[in-house]
Amino acid sequence: MTQQTVGHSAGLRQRLRPARPPDAPSSWWRVSWSVPAAVRALRATLVVPAVLAVTFKVIGDPQMTIFAVFGAFGALVMASFAGTRRDKVISHFGLAVAGSVVLILGTLASTSDVTAVLVTVPVAFAIYFSGMIGPNAAAGVTPALLAYVLAVASAGGTSTILSRVEGWWLASAVSTIAVLLISPPSPGDRLRQSAAALARALARYLQAAVNGSVTAADQEAMLGAKHSLMTLFDSTPYRPTGLATADQGLASLVSLLEWSASLASETLDGHLNVRDADPADRDLIADSATELDAIAELLDGRQADVSLERLWRARSVSAAHLRALTGDPDTVRRVADQAFHAQAIGISASAAAGNALIATRRLDPDAVEALRRRLVAAVVPEPGAPLAAGGDGSDRAAGDDAGGRRRRYWRMPGSGLIVADASVRSVWFRNSARGGIAIAAAVAVAKITGVQHAFWVVLGTLSVLRTSAGATGATAMRALAGTVVGFVIGAALVVGIGVSPAALWVALPLAVLVAAYTPGTAPFLAGQAAFTVVVVVLFNLLVPAGWKVGLVRVEDVAIGCAVSIVVGVLFWPRGASALVGDNLADALSSGAAYLKQAADWALGLPERYPRGADDAVAAGIRLDDALRALLTEQGSKRIDKQDLWTLSMSALRLRLTAESLAGLPGLSAARSPEAGHPLGSAVQAALAREAAEIAGFYDQIALEVARPGHPAAPPPAVTLPAAATDMQPAMCTIGSPHYHPVALWVRAHLTELASHSAALVGPAKRLAEVRRTPWWLGPRRARQDGN
Repeated sequence: MTQQTVGHSAGLRQRLRPARPPDAPSSWWRVSWSVPAAVRALRATLVVPAVLAVTFKVIGDPQMTIFAVFGAFGALVMASFAGTRRDKVISHFGLAVAGSVVLILGTLASTSDVTAVLVTVPVAFAIYFSGMIGPNAAAGVTPALLAYVLAVASAGGTSTILSRVEGWWLASAVSTIAVLLISPPSPGDRLRQSAAALARALARYLQAAVNGSVTAADQEAMLGAKHSLMTLFDSTPYRPTGLATADQGLASLVSLLEWSASLASETLDGHLNVRDADPADRDLIADSATELDAIAELLDGRQADVSLERLWRARSVSAAHLRALTGDPDTVRRVADQAFHAQAIGISASAAAGNALIATRRLDPDAVEALRRRLVAAVVPEPGAPLAAGGDGSDRAAGDDAGGRRRRYWRMPGSGLIVADASVRSVWFRNSARGGIAIAAAVAVAKITGVQHAFWVVLGTLSVLRTSAGATGATAMRALAGTVVGFVIGAALVVGIGVSPAALWVALPLAVLVAAYTPGTAPFLAGQAAFTVVVVVLFNLLVPAGWKVGLVRVEDVAIGCAVSIVVGVLFWPRGASALVGDNLADALSSGAAYLKQAADWALGLPERYPRGADDAVAAGIRLDDALRALLTEQGSKRIDKQDLWTLSMSALRLRLTAESLAGLPGLSAARSPEAGHPLGSAVQAALAREAAEIAGFYDQIALEVARPGHPAAPPPAVTLPAAATDMQPAMCTIGSPHYHPVALWVRAHLTELASHSAALVGPAKRLAEVRRTPWWLGPRRARQDGN
């Protein structure tokens, strides 16, 4: 994020849960209709039999045939690349290159059983972990693993490398052409379009509030646009944006627009009567609406006047009137509250504008950061005043620490995200490690047992491995059942039509059509059955063996499923659910530390700029990934989803509040000339104690939900922070008694944050109870034991 964002809205608790993908079946038995799935099936039906005919009948190379057929199936069915035609071409080319590399490594390693097992661990880990680069990279993980598995588990030495690579590249080239030629009309970038719709609806809502003409329909339209955006954004098990700078700008923009919508809804619903607000606050809301409308224009690909400077001036003018704020405590509290909520809207709109400039590639992050630092350092109480760079070192307060080193916590696009996920508490890291170990174990078992088709064992392991032992076991049972069903159907088909090549060539396209359509539109069991039928028909075309081919696949898949279950039990059996608790504890504790640092900085106590943002952001990224993995995983959950969202949103609120305190407009340090004079020591001490108490509360929550010790002792009781009921800590006695603007801002932040603390105690207790229940107890038993 490019500007500091206030974290206080109760709308955070209303964030949507990850929705079921649009193509997912609504019940366990139903097959749903999907145009993308139908197009996918059509492409596969045309391409897979064609490459089989060319490589097997025309060229006559068995190794080339296997890798061409499975390569085409992987590129057209297992991978589903999104974006423009250019994006799809790049993704397919990347898959072709990556598949070639791992194919060669697998073939070289296959000459020695020990080498094959040892090489599989790092190669499979790297393939799995590369999925965190972005959605298209994640979509290419399974077909890339397929290339490696076929190579490392199939017979054949180094002499087969050329044939295998030729088959893989033939499949890649033909599949890319098929995707380009046979595709439904592109709907455009749906995420950008949805974000633009929310920005525009939010702008209309805010402008109507300023004009005094806001209606319930305006609010419903804005909330409906928010619902549509977050349903689209949350419908995948990974962030729908990549590591590129523009992608990360778009991801931040989506979160900020959701935040802005929740903030505006709550603020205008009861906290702020725009008609009664100070003119400076009304102007700030109007300028925020203008900025949001410009953001929508940018996202739609049109020219727009996005001005961080204009909005910063409005924020500074709004903040300046607090200097003269006097009167009885009730009046002061009401006026300060109005100014605070208007300022919060301005902060979120400003942050969204900066990210929109990055997402649309109008400015790079360095340029946006330089502008932000110049604005934070400037003193602009009057419209039209020049934006000074701050020659007294005040510019360092905006972005550098005391040593002059650049601070850019939001630089996460690229290396920052990789660093965040390079941790045993990252769901990407753990899934990659466990996947590498499981596939290596499957290779070892296949080599030791000498099964006829070793790669089916590894494919069985690959297809059922999930993030937790329970989910893996349930998926394994469905996979095995589906394989048995497919075997029965395939055997009946072979018995009925025999192994006549002509009959099998007729059956193959039909089998491919069904197998290519079922993923995402039919139950997992149906997909496994359909794929087994394809295998039976395919291998009877290559080497006629009748129904026994299906029986061999059932046996090998059963071995692979058993390997997955064993690895799931031995390595992180709780899966994503344990990571949610670990990363929630990290996010809360790092956010608490950041809050304390930011509050002290705003009060003018330390000489060093707060440096806790990086840790808080990294923990938040890992928490988001773990939540997505858990909530999109099949099976029951041990804890209510709403409890999970309440706790995770509290971590976000905590970090955003700290971020806002670290960069108050014109008041980012109490030493600023805008503040009039430094805060008195008594005011500093009182507010610092309040910040420490609230930070301590979040530390207690983090301790409660953290991984239990051995034996699992109950956590200590959580003490709620005291409610702030008087304005005395904001009263400055230097000169004539008055409410210091810095004190008012800090107090408003802390009061809003503390007001949500009571809602966390219950969910934290329930999560702690679940974490202290053995993983092998089912969700129902765990809830009974926890009550």
